[in-house]
Amino acid sequence: MSDNYFEIIRPGINTTFQDKGRDHLYHIGIPFSGAMDNRNYLIANKLVNNNLDSAIIEFAYQGPHLKYTGGKINFAITGDVIFTIKKDDTEIEGKCYESYQIENGNEINIISTSKSVYGYLALGGELDIKLQWNSCSINTKANIGSNDGKKLDTGQRVNLKKINSNKDIKKTSYINTKIENIRVIKGTNFDYFSEEGKKIFYEKEFIVSKLSDRMGMRLEGPKIENIINTNIKSEGLIKGVIQVPADGNPIIMLSDHGTVGGYPKIGAVVSADYDRLVQMAPGSKIKFKEINLSDAETLFKLYEMETQNLLSQI
Repeated sequence: MSDNYFEIIRPGINTTFQDKGRDHLYHIGIPFSGAMDNRNYLIANKLVNNNLDSAIIEFAYQGPHLKYTGGKINFAITGDVIFTIKKDDTEIEGKCYESYQIENGNEINIISTSKSVYGYLALGGELDIKLQWNSCSINTKANIGSNDGKKLDTGQRVNLKKINSNKDIKKTSYINTKIENIRVIKGTNFDYFSEEGKKIFYEKEFIVSKLSDRMGMRLEGPKIENIINTNIKSEGLIKGVIQVPADGNPIIMLSDHGTVGGYPKIGAVVSADYDRLVQMAPGSKIKFKEINLSDAETLFKLYEMETQNLLSQI
């Protein structure tokens, strides 16, 4: 049994272990999963001197309240998150994008995200968790991943195999920016929709529904008319693809999406905008902007360069 561990006093909402996800399993119906906001995942690991593909704790809206037992360890939280650190009888208001050192008996209370959805808790060491298909990433819909594919729960222990020897305190000034328009490329069934439906898709606002989770983001707004067929033979899906079912309300497939689906696809969110898309809370307004494939590829290269620059400065 590990001498260094966190006890979960309160699990929070949809608190799971995540990493970079699973590769090359779509053909057997296993989605990629992994951290929803990849950039915040990477920054959190870098702040505590972890390998960039290390397991991390992801939470939505409200995070866990944890009590630590063991030797000194660093942790960091990324996202737009409100949290406190309790050391003996002193409670400290924490700051995101800054590492902290805690020791035996200290507590981390992640109270909530602020005007966003996902936050990340990186612990400075290696978590003692089982991998499945070389990944810890949990998909609670399919019970896939570490922790038997389930959310973290009250009273559970998060054990550490080891603690990083490098406990240097680090911080960065990264700001989670909002985006006015979500950029998309045309979907494979774009011509299934009427000219008016296409115009609505690009010109009107949609609202993020409360019926959104790691599997998909449901939108509400003006209906998008299908003039060919509201159902098609099931085809492969990718992260970010936008399906339109018979009710005319778009659904954006997210990290835990099913690998096939039979609703026509009007578009796909470009990879460079995905991190900011998933942080849009219910009630947020979305507008789509069409770009071509070449521009989408250029944007992704810029996103990758900017991410590496951010990590190199920590």
